[in-house]
Amino acid sequence: MLNWNKIDTVLLDMDGTLLDLHFDTYFWLTYVPKKFAEKNNLSQEEAYQEILARVKAQQGTLNFYCLDFWSADLQMDIAALKIDVSHKIAYRPQVTEFLQQLKVHNKRRVIVTNAHRNSLNLKLKKTGLNNHVDAIFCSHDFCCPKEEHGFWVDLQQQESFQLESTLLIDDSLPVLRSARDFGIAHLLTISQPDSQQPAQENNEFQTLKSFTDILPGNHKNHV
Repeated sequence: MLNWNKIDTVLLDMDGTLLDLHFDTYFWLTYVPKKFAEKNNLSQEEAYQEILARVKAQQGTLNFYCLDFWSADLQMDIAALKIDVSHKIAYRPQVTEFLQQLKVHNKRRVIVTNAHRNSLNLKLKKTGLNNHVDAIFCSHDFCCPKEEHGFWVDLQQQESFQLESTLLIDDSLPVLRSARDFGIAHLLTISQPDSQQPAQENNEFQTLKSFTDILPGNHKNHV
């Protein structure tokens, strides 16, 4: 059960939590390899394996999320390519209702994202998500990703949240582990961050299937 009487601040991941991760999955695993194959005279499969190897090598680092890094590494304008497929950017179900209910119940709504500023701005332009939250913090502004302890130290200096009354919802288990180690008391992960992929399984954190299950106005909310 989620006891809203004990929660004042809700930290919210963006990609895979508030927005459908399908955009990012499609972009990195289908569209970028397609364009990389065309540019380098490779087969789609060769390009896919090359991109996958490079992405895995940067996993958990700030470079992994940095469009400037990937533009230089792949010799392609990654920010421009994202615009090409931006029609795939979409909310996950019941997100706006959930954010509205948080406001009604005086919960502070804060986006914490690893997304590069160019990607973040594109998604805000497409969705208007910034109109539904109180603040947005990007890991690039702190020069370290959410997977690292330093991100939470810098965030708390900016946001002044109390560990015991803060909830983080994120689809990344490494990020949730980092937040847990920092001391954030309430943690939820997402069952199906990508609408086109099967639900994730984990035995570490409580899993959220639908935002309607934890609406603060619903006294029977559960996860």
